[in-house]
This record gives sequence, C-alpha cells and structure tokens, in this order.
Amino acid sequence: MDLLLVLATPLAGALVLAFFGAHRRAPEINVAFSLVVFAAACALSVRVVMHGAATFGDDQFFVDPFNVFLVALTAFVGLTTALFSRPYMRIEMADRRMTSGRLRLYHAMYQLFIGTMLLALTTNNLGLMWVAMEAATLSTVLLVSLYRTPASLEAGWKYFILCGVGIAQALFGTILLYIAAEKVLGAEGVSALLWTHLDAVKGQLEPRVLSIAFVFLLVGYGTKVGLVPLHNWLPDAHAEGPTPISAVLSGLLLNVAIYAVVRCKVLVEGSLHSAWPSAMLMGFGLASVVVASFSLWRQRDIKRLFAYSSIEHMGIITFAFGMGGPVANFAALLHMTVHSLTKSAIFFSAGHAAQKSGSQSIEQIRGLATISPTVGWGLMIGSLAILGVPPFGVFASEFLILTTAMRDHPWATPILLVCFAVAFAAILARVQPMVFGDTKMRRLPHSPALVPVFVHLGIVLLLGLFVPPFLASWYHAAARLIGGG
Repeated sequence: MDLLLVLATPLAGALVLAFFGAHRRAPEINVAFSLVVFAAACALSVRVVMHGAATFGDDQFFVDPFNVFLVALTAFVGLTTALFSRPYMRIEMADRRMTSGRLRLYHAMYQLFIGTMLLALTTNNLGLMWVAMEAATLSTVLLVSLYRTPASLEAGWKYFILCGVGIAQALFGTILLYIAAEKVLGAEGVSALLWTHLDAVKGQLEPRVLSIAFVFLLVGYGTKVGLVPLHNWLPDAHAEGPTPISAVLSGLLLNVAIYAVVRCKVLVEGSLHSAWPSAMLMGFGLASVVVASFSLWRQRDIKRLFAYSSIEHMGIITFAFGMGGPVANFAALLHMTVHSLTKSAIFFSAGHAAQKSGSQSIEQIRGLATISPTVGWGLMIGSLAILGVPPFGVFASEFLILTTAMRDHPWATPILLVCFAVAFAAILARVQPMVFGDTKMRRLPHSPALVPVFVHLGIVLLLGLFVPPFLASWYHAAARLIGGG
C-alpha cells in the first residue's frame, strides 16, 4: 500500500492539476499531493528499516536500503520545493512572466516529474527504469522551456537533444544487458531484465557483453548525471527554467541518474570480477570535478554558477562510488543527501534574489543582507555549506572521500584539493558582494518562503555534527549492497 501511494499519488496529482493547475489554490493542491507522497515514503522507509528489502507486483518493483533512502530524500525535497514554489510562482505571475496556462502546465508537470523519478527508483525492471528516465526527460523539457523566451526554448531543445541522445545510448546498453541475461535466464522472458534476478546470477553473465553494455549505460545515464564531457545541457537548463525546477533538477534528478549508473556497476563488476567499471567512474568523476571547478570562474549568472557547482559535486559522488569500499560508499551516500538538501536551499535563496533584482546577473544582485536578511543569509550559509566549511555535512562527506583517496589512490588527492580550493575561491568571491554590497533592489509583492531554506540547512548542519544511528545504519546497509556485501 505504501509503495502504491508513493507511485500513484504524483500521477493523480498531475491529472488533477492538469485541469486545476491555474486555480488560485493550485499551489496548495500541489503541496497536498507532495505531502501525501512524503508521508507514504516515510512509511515505506520504516517498513524497509524494520523488515528489510522486499519485492512487489510479481517482482516488478522492489525496495532496499539503497533506493528507499533516495525515495525518502526525493519525496522530502519534492515537498519543500512545492512549499517554496507557492510564493515564488505568485511573484512570477505578478511580474507577468507567467500566464495561467503556463502555471497549469508547471503544476501538472511538476507532479509528473516527481512521479517518474520515484518510478525509476523503485522499479525492479531495468527496461522500465529506462522508460521512467525518458519520461522524466520529457516532462522537464516542458518545464525548462516554461517561460517561452528564446533562451529558454534553446535550453529546452539542448536539454532534449543531448539527453535524448544519451538516453538512446542507455537503451542500447540495456538491450545488450538483456542479450547477456537471456542466455542465463532465457526461460523468464522479459523478466530477465529484473535487477534482483540479474544480481543473483551476475557471476554467470557473459563478461564481454556486459563490459560493452556498461560503456553505453555509463555514457547514457552519465549524460543525465551531468558528467564531463556530457554536461553541456545542465547549466542552460538550470539557468533558464523556473527556480523550483532548478532545485529539483540539481537536488533530485542527478541523484536518480547516478543511482541507475551504480545499479549497473554492481552487475557488471560482479560479472567481470574486475575493477574496470570502478576505474571508469573514477575517471569521469575526477574529470567532472576539474572542469566544473575551473569553469566556476567564468560564470556571470547566479544559477549557472551553482549549476556548475552541481556538476562538481556529482563528480565527487561518482569518484567516491568508483573508489568503492564501505567508507567511500558511505561517504558518497552522505554526500548525495547533503548536496541535495544544500543545493536546493541555495537555489531557493538564489531564486528570490533574482526576483528582487529583476535579473539573474551576479553583477545586478547586491546587498541582500540589507534588503532581505533572510534571503541574503540563506544564500551565504548555503554557499559556505556547499563549499565544505565545517561543521556542515558536506565537510564530513568530503573529508571521508579525501581520506579514502589518500589511502587508496594518493595520486588523486592533490587534484581534488586543488579543485576544492579553486571552487571555494570562485564561489565565495561572487557570493560575498551579492550578500553584503550596496543595494537598490526592490521588495517583493509576496513574502518569500524561506522556511524550507533553513530547514534544509539545519539538517545539513546536524549531519555534519551527528549522524543519527538509524540513518547511519541505513547508509551502512546501502553501502554494503553497493559493495556486493
């Protein structure tokens, strides 16, 4: 019942909001559906913590500590983003950047987007996971291009084409995986694509076919992760879409894509008995960290700035999963959590800052601490948190990743340290004048929703000081699953 609510509620919400998404109470309806999803995700998480992994619907769906943790995170950020979008979209309507038709499209596609991500996380069928990822792409194309400006339409097309090409590569990789599985699980037909069945026989799968399949799967889903050199869509999509969509793209979609990569890595490494897939993840991850950190210096748009920061942090997570082992996997899961919470909080603050200045240009945003202290301090604290300043949770996860790299891959440590320093200097140099400079910005016609900002940052601070035992055991169980334990 819990899983049914998690999957059916967003789809029902999309249907309802397709008709009533422009109603004056549509933001509250959007929040209500998101709240039901979050409550169901919490109940599902409790079930997994108490009773362990389980399958549903003739093995077509399954939950374990790895994906149920991401389901809970997705539902939580989906709820807080829906809360944030209430005043944000009303301000957009007051500024005439939004019409009633576009507002209806926004609310309907928002729920559909959340639903497709939850489907991708909970399906046991790798073919259905591909379908869900493609559906997530199609729904967000409409959201990225919501304003219908030339720049947003270009960003939408760029996102659609690049991610469409990438997801086509993932489809070919999935077909190769099925070909390898059919020789072992041939009698099961399409059930040969069920992840739990494949995991049980991964040692018997043809290693050469799986090695080729992993290349296509990594390139395909890596495009959705935003790994270099497949990242070009991401800064444009973040910069041109509505800020709530930037928050869920950065905080949720990238996590779902990397989840797909890690699931495939577990199968391929079990077949090859080799660290080659891990080496590929480390290579792509490190390249993403290097390119993104140095690209931060060139950014003049506040949302593009933090989009490149997302590429950097996805690179860190990918590198950590590539290193493998209980500590690195634990650190990667913790980093996924704190990055999602921190980056969405940053986009919430940046969105209201852009509304106050009437521009996303960093040069035009000044003196937030004077005109709106909560927005300014939300942006500053969020920036310090994402840069890994102690005692925030990003510091804890990056410290674990760095110390593991020092022990197992010392050659990578100086590269990471230099990139962290470059990113720190680049972001702080741009955020400081936005918060503390002289200002001529306006006051907003609706009070901004800043409770989600400080709730997110409060959780990130807590995770830097103390990881609750239930959450730590959750991470440890997921880390063992990823490591094949």
